[in-house]
Amino acid sequence: MILIIVLAGFLRLYKLGSIPPSLYWDEASLGYNAYSILKTARDEYGKFLPLTNFAAFGDYKPPGYIYMTVPSIAVFGLNEFAIRFPSAFFGVLTVLLTYFLTKKLLEDSSLITHHSSLKNVALLAAFFLAISPWHIQFSRGAFEANLGLFFSVLGIWLFLKFAKDNPLWILPSALSLLAGMYTFTGQRLFVPFILIVLAIQFRKRIFQHLNFVAVTAVIAGFLFWPLLVFTTQTIEGRLRFDEVTIFKDLQPINESIKYRESDNFSWWADLVHNRRLFYGYQYLIHYFDAFNPNFLFTRGDVNPRLSIGEVGELYYLDLLFILAGIYFLFAAKLKYRFLIIAWLIVSPLGPAMARETPHALRMIHILPTFQILSAIGLYHLYQIVRYKKLFITFTFLLLTFNFLYYLHMYWVHWPLNYSGAWQYGYKQAVERIKPLYDQADQVVVTKSLGRPYIYFLLYMRFDPQDYRESAQIIKDRFFFINVEGFDKFKFVDNPSAVPSNGKTLYVVSPGQLPAGSQKLLTINDLGNLPVFDIGEGSI
Repeated sequence: MILIIVLAGFLRLYKLGSIPPSLYWDEASLGYNAYSILKTARDEYGKFLPLTNFAAFGDYKPPGYIYMTVPSIAVFGLNEFAIRFPSAFFGVLTVLLTYFLTKKLLEDSSLITHHSSLKNVALLAAFFLAISPWHIQFSRGAFEANLGLFFSVLGIWLFLKFAKDNPLWILPSALSLLAGMYTFTGQRLFVPFILIVLAIQFRKRIFQHLNFVAVTAVIAGFLFWPLLVFTTQTIEGRLRFDEVTIFKDLQPINESIKYRESDNFSWWADLVHNRRLFYGYQYLIHYFDAFNPNFLFTRGDVNPRLSIGEVGELYYLDLLFILAGIYFLFAAKLKYRFLIIAWLIVSPLGPAMARETPHALRMIHILPTFQILSAIGLYHLYQIVRYKKLFITFTFLLLTFNFLYYLHMYWVHWPLNYSGAWQYGYKQAVERIKPLYDQADQVVVTKSLGRPYIYFLLYMRFDPQDYRESAQIIKDRFFFINVEGFDKFKFVDNPSAVPSNGKTLYVVSPGQLPAGSQKLLTINDLGNLPVFDIGEGSI
């Protein structure tokens, strides 16, 4: 297990500050808000120790990851490594938890009778998660979802300990699941579903210890109440769900009206072409997108921040092992087969409500079910095949080839091909502006790449209190927050329209420097495509 943890740590920590190639804006926001908490105990807008959300860009981020980043920045400083370290660290811990979770799931099973065999299957599950493209991708970026995954896996493992060892484990289990809900919005849908699954699986144990369960429910309910009020009773809390859900899409309603109109709005047309059926059909399509073979085994997520696009979320061999694992679960009537399969089935229920599917980030809580099934499948295939050495050799070579190909594409080609998707160029722009800042009267920055202010705050380590005193902030009708400027900075759509005021520095899109200004340099991304022109002008 030590070797697996070392491998997991290396894959998640090596060049963490430089690959991915830049901080994308959510990472920068998480980092600066953590820095602001560290320095002033307030968020970037001055709110004291936010409990349910950080306003950030008007997306009202859960607080969990930000608070976890505070000690990291205190130790490592305000930089890429520190901002991503909590995700990498808890990603490694999730690998370790997978080992203990698998052992707990299988220890009473007739499927695996020997202790050494049980340990080997648990080690395989942990190893498969350690080298998983899906898990590595999210462990190496400051993704709230990855920290949320750690808390959900921890909560499920502790629930198993409640059911099998000691009833006192129910409270830390509930607190872990609750922490996940305060860390990632997707956990707020997943946790209720997995709690139903756990309640069905362990209903007898729950009734045996209703007193412990009741006390835990009261404590968890008290702690959950502020989050519940925020997410259900405030516009800001509902904003993110309304932004991404298919149920705010008007197309199914328009299609329903069109078909009903063609049928003269008859009573049977109201039944056959009911808008709820259109929404239900769309939801089912999105649900089954989660199991799309192209997504799982071939190309992964289409978003280049969420996948490298050259391999699936799982390896090709995983398909064989997962199918074998499912077969052996039911063939041997594994005691907790319902829990494992139900976990797999309920995981897409929440993400299926979103417009974009399949979505690796929103689906991450399905891990490590695939890895557990793969471990069970590989172990039992080995037990039944006749030519064991040939089987192991073939498996080792194919898995090694898949793994090394993934690493090569991840380390070498992916940063070059998709640095723009990670907002590469902002750090380089700040580094060029910073030594000239004191002599400048104003700095005009284009908003063409989105949310530039957070990068200048972050990389200049701008004092949070000074920022709050000079920030020019506008909240639009959709409750999104736009920072128009602070101190000497002006963030605009059209830099040429800003009147010159003494010595002016410009950070603009390529070829968009105002007339009369002097170009200092062009910043290119890692693929050698121009990102910004840096220039200066004066009256």
